[in-house]
Amino acid sequence: MTFQNLPTLLSEALAARGYAAPTPVQAAVLEPEAEGRDLVVSAQTGSGKTVAFGLAMAPQLLDEAGRPRPAMTPLALIIAPTRELALQVSRELTWLYQSSNVRVATCVGGMNPSVERRALSYGAHIVVGTPGRLRDHLERGALDLEELAVAVLDEADEMLDMGFREDLEELLDATPAGRRTMLFSATMPQPIVALARRYQQDALRISTVGEDRGHGDISYQAMAIAPADIERAVVNLLRLHDAETAMLFCATRDNVRHLHSSLTERGFAVVALSGEHSQNERNAALQALRDRRAKVCVATDVAARGIDLPSLSLVIHVEIPRDAETLQHRSGRTGRAGKKGTAILLVPYPRRRRVEGMLRGARIAAEWINPPSAADIRAADNDRMLEALLAPVEIEDTDRELVNRLLAERTPEEIAAALVQAHRARMPEPEELLATEAPPPKGPREGFEGSSWFRLNVGRRHNADPRWILPLLCRRGHVSRSDIGAIRLAANETLFEIAGPAAARFLEAVQRTSEEDDGVEITPADGAPREEARRNRRDHQHTGPARSGPHKPKPYQHGPRPEGRSDGQGAKPFRKKGPGGQGGWKKKPDQAR
Repeated sequence: MTFQNLPTLLSEALAARGYAAPTPVQAAVLEPEAEGRDLVVSAQTGSGKTVAFGLAMAPQLLDEAGRPRPAMTPLALIIAPTRELALQVSRELTWLYQSSNVRVATCVGGMNPSVERRALSYGAHIVVGTPGRLRDHLERGALDLEELAVAVLDEADEMLDMGFREDLEELLDATPAGRRTMLFSATMPQPIVALARRYQQDALRISTVGEDRGHGDISYQAMAIAPADIERAVVNLLRLHDAETAMLFCATRDNVRHLHSSLTERGFAVVALSGEHSQNERNAALQALRDRRAKVCVATDVAARGIDLPSLSLVIHVEIPRDAETLQHRSGRTGRAGKKGTAILLVPYPRRRRVEGMLRGARIAAEWINPPSAADIRAADNDRMLEALLAPVEIEDTDRELVNRLLAERTPEEIAAALVQAHRARMPEPEELLATEAPPPKGPREGFEGSSWFRLNVGRRHNADPRWILPLLCRRGHVSRSDIGAIRLAANETLFEIAGPAAARFLEAVQRTSEEDDGVEITPADGAPREEARRNRRDHQHTGPARSGPHKPKPYQHGPRPEGRSDGQGAKPFRKKGPGGQGGWKKKPDQAR
């Protein structure tokens, strides 16, 4: 399909920008049935919506000859939730209508309002802005909407989520009743439906979002991990994918600050966006991402809204989104305009069921995968390094002299080894994940077929935690992390697994270091945790529980329950409650404390 029935100047502008065919949302708004009508458009972020509504409102802006219609006040108003999105929309409409001599004015927070008022006074056919700044200009008399022909609400659902309902209603109430209204939104919650019902007439509903998935160009993945492993999993994912630009979503600004510091310390080129950053800091961070001086952005949901980064190919939900709509908004930062993207959810084990329900509600088929290990990352590094080093290069004369000197002093093998080491030194080290709280595997883990189990005399009641247990085992048993398998925390003890080849060496080292004054005792366990539990239950059934004194039967263990008590405290007789027969002694109201 090609662009048809467009003014010549608009067709030439699209061709100059390389637009050969319309995207699905652009084709939908150009259909004959959509001409001149109010529209409610559900399309993913980055699907070409700006050009879509720019083309859709052309009949209200241009006459039959393709010239702008005469007007003293704005003919079109585009409202966007954030400064970044408004500026992006303004840039897109400027190149689209530049040859048609249509003037575009931008009104956003953080800019000089007097300059904006002056631009409005000179006359603008299209006004693009954020709700708060547009309302301010309207109330001060600088923005006149009496002749408005078309109003566009871009990312309408985000504007309602951000609390701009009153601003939107005041702006739309100031426009003529016969204007054309278009709502563009990635999702269609009930507030959007109510807004459309109030301000639109006979609106045409258009949806280009796939029924099977929230975003057709995004590959969704989910991985269940131990809560203590989340930060390490982020590091490994960034290293594995090596994305040109990646965005990490956190729930709070404190978590953004912590993760930003942690990744910076590890050597990643990372910036942060949250509510505590000023507009100048936001601009500097986004410019660093566009200039490729930074590759990772850590952000909160609100701070990342309206951001458009064409190179963004990876989104990591470091903290689980609060609902399916937030999941789609976050993930919609990638997979834009036909490009492929990846969205990954890091799911703590206890919250997997909740996330599965959220994915079903959003009609997203996510692939559940294992977290990348250090071995996976090194394998990917080797592939990327070989691809980079084996790529053909042209040797300059100045470089040839240096190459000859190196060959004269070192062998090719030594030079290649030095090049490999220099290439690896630029990248942060992968992390070892402690999958200690995963559900027990159906079979023995690879390398642990003949493993041995040991016991620690500390458990959850003693604040036992794998983060300090693992280094202690390595120190006391003279083993590495790879020799330690599953760790099972109980209330008063901890069972852990040692790989078969290292078990004897571990036990010998533990016995030599048993005199360390740390209060922690390590002893062999009688089989795996489940086997030991079954053995204890079997012994308990044969011999009965061990007692330190004479057996005292529980009161009322046999026979019918008593009809009352003789302790003088006025208790009522025992009564059954409900079908389960649960009940108990209940004091009279006048005796209750």
